[in-house]
Amino acid sequence: MVIRKASKEDIEAIYAIEVDSFSVPWSLESITKELENPVAYYLIAEEEGQVLGYAGLWDVVGEGQITNIAVRPSGRRKGIGKQLVDGLIAYGKEKNLEVLILEVRASNTPAINLYTGTGFTDIGRRKNYYTKPTEDAILMAYSIN
Repeated sequence: MVIRKASKEDIEAIYAIEVDSFSVPWSLESITKELENPVAYYLIAEEEGQVLGYAGLWDVVGEGQITNIAVRPSGRRKGIGKQLVDGLIAYGKEKNLEVLILEVRASNTPAINLYTGTGFTDIGRRKNYYTKPTEDAILMAYSIN
């Protein structure tokens, strides 16, 4: 397994993972713009030439806002998500960010367990944050400094 910085050649693979992972996936255009965004940083988990997952954040004013973390269904429960989260944490430390913040569906127990296991803590809730279905988000943070 290789964790590397995403490139424009990964757009189609990221989009396929989006469609498989989220009820409201980002469009190809949105993903393309994200990879061109100067404050965005995206990682890819790749094995034998196949993109199995990706993760990204926005680096804004000393804070990392995690945008998405997703793993292809066939790659789940194999530690890929943890490797991606660890990669974002390493980036945050390298860039001297103070904190990483993310939202996660309140019902997404596997993701919540992943984030808690890597040191994120529950700091609040965003009511009705998600759609299809409507659901609260748990706001989580990882303190770097």
